[in-house]
Parts: sequence; C-alpha cells; structure tokens
Amino acid sequence: MLWLGGCATVGWYGQAAVGQIEMLCKREPVDRLLADPDIPDALRARLKTALEVREFAMAELALPDSPSYTYYADLEREAVVWNVVATPRFSMQPRTWCYPFVGCLAYRGYFREAAADRQALRLADRNYDVAVVPAVAYSTLGWFADPVLNTMLAYDDTWLAGLIFHELAHEKLFVRDDTAFNEAYARLIEREGVRRWLRSRGENERLAQWEADQLRHEAFIGLLLEARAELVELYTTDLPEPEMAAGKQATFERLRDRIAAFSHEQGTDRYQGWLARDVNNAHLASVATYEAGVAAFAELLEADCGGDIECLHAKAADMADWSAARRARFLGRED
Repeated sequence: MLWLGGCATVGWYGQAAVGQIEMLCKREPVDRLLADPDIPDALRARLKTALEVREFAMAELALPDSPSYTYYADLEREAVVWNVVATPRFSMQPRTWCYPFVGCLAYRGYFREAAADRQALRLADRNYDVAVVPAVAYSTLGWFADPVLNTMLAYDDTWLAGLIFHELAHEKLFVRDDTAFNEAYARLIEREGVRRWLRSRGENERLAQWEADQLRHEAFIGLLLEARAELVELYTTDLPEPEMAAGKQATFERLRDRIAAFSHEQGTDRYQGWLARDVNNAHLASVATYEAGVAAFAELLEADCGGDIECLHAKAADMADWSAARRARFLGRED
C-alpha cells in the first residue's frame, strides 16, 4: 500500500491493506458483466464507455496497455479514499508522509472517512491547518489492475474519461517524492485526453461546453492560487504572530468575498461548498498540488512538442532525472 501515502505505522498499513483487499475482492471483469442480461442498462452503457475510453487512451494518448479498467467494483460508498492534507499554521508547504519506492507524498489516504477525520483532528490538535479531501479514484501504479469504481460514475462520461486518463497517466510516469509534478502531469494528460476524445467522436457541442467549463474552472482556480500567493508572501515576513494571524484571516475573508462574487457572476452554485467550509492553508495547498503546474505542461505540449503527446511523455520522463528544485522551477513553484 505504498502508493497511498501515510506514515509507516502498523495501524495505517492495516487499514490500507484491508481497503485494497476489499477492492480486489469486489472486482468483476467488465466483459463478464456486459454479457449478463440482468445488469442495469445505465451501468452497461457506462462500462462500455469505460472500455472505449481505455482503448482511446492506449491508441491516441500512448498510455499503458495494462489490465486497469477492465474490471468493475461497487464499493457502496461515495469516495474510495479520503486524503488528509495538513500544513503548518503559517505555511503553504504541505506535510509529507514517506514510504519506500514512491517516496514522500503530500497527503495521507484512508479508506474510511471516520479514520481520516480522526487523523485530521489529531493534526489540528498539533496546530496544523487540515483538510479532508474525498477522492473517487486512485492509481496503484500498475501493481494491480485498477477497476472502474462506482465512485467514478457519479457524473457524466466526460468526467469518467478524464479520471481514466488521469490515473493511467500515473501508471505511465510517477516521480518519487514529487506529488506536485506527478499531479500536474496527470492533470494535463486528463485535460488533453478529454479534448481529443470528444473531438474524435465528433461531439462538437459537448466539446464547446467542456471548453467553457474548463475556462470557468481555470478562472476559479486562479482566485484560489492568487490567495495562496498572498499568503506565501505574508508567511515570509517577520511579523509578530498576532499580526500574522490577523493578516491570514483577512486574506481568507477576501477570498470568500471573491468566491461569492465569482459565483454570482457565473450564475452557478457549484462553488457553494467553498463558501460553506472554513477554508484554510491545507485546502489551498491541495489545490496548488493538483493545479499550479498544469500550465507549464500545457505550454510544453504546444510550444516544444507541437501537440505530439508522445513527445510530452518523453520530455516528462526526462524530467524524472532532474533535481526536485529544477522540476519546481519548471512548474513555476519555487515557493
């Protein structure tokens, strides 16, 4: 269970092993399910789409031809794992938990929400800012055949396709000790994969809607990363702790106002979750881990590779031999 993140404790390994075994035991081959006349039509359609997406990933995105996503598992819950992210009170650097083989990760995953909440409380008691982030999929990096999960079917086929592309990208390349690099690379493959998949199907109207959603998403992420940058600057000052705390609170209040204004401007309630929670350093650190370096990979794909996805894979693989500091500069994450 080395790829899930967490410190080397018997308790954590125990719950991780049980969670993975549960998933393996619940797997059923997709081909067998599709041959069963009694499975619901809606599930049949989604599983067919998953197989089509997998084939596209191999043929058009040069992603691994592994047995992943040839199985299905219903976990009977809304998330597969809950990731705990923690930062010091006056820092944007997430705490890491380290393992052999994959190195250190910027989160710790639990197969039960209650266990994640307990860990979050322990860290909060130690003066960390903490976030518990549900995840609907994760990659075992090819160690096992990762199944399509019921948690991956919560939204439409475009979202399902993106998840499969993202997780197969982790099978393609995973750099030890560099969560931000790995996630930015997989996020770019996800985004580019969906764009090419929709285009290949001639779904121009759906593609246009997806592109518009991506622009809205990027604008919203920009608000979060702007607040993060303000806090990074604040935390590098030598202000007394009470003034630092007041500045932190003011920054989050401004962010809240910006999110409310953005939500109103866009005419959507999709950002209400951000307004309903007490946003802290850990939430912004998690966003930065997944989003802050995507633009660098997008530029690499277009400017250096002329849109050639295999060129992007090769250049990203070369970066695995770079120093962590050099990869951080590439991502634009030198803080």
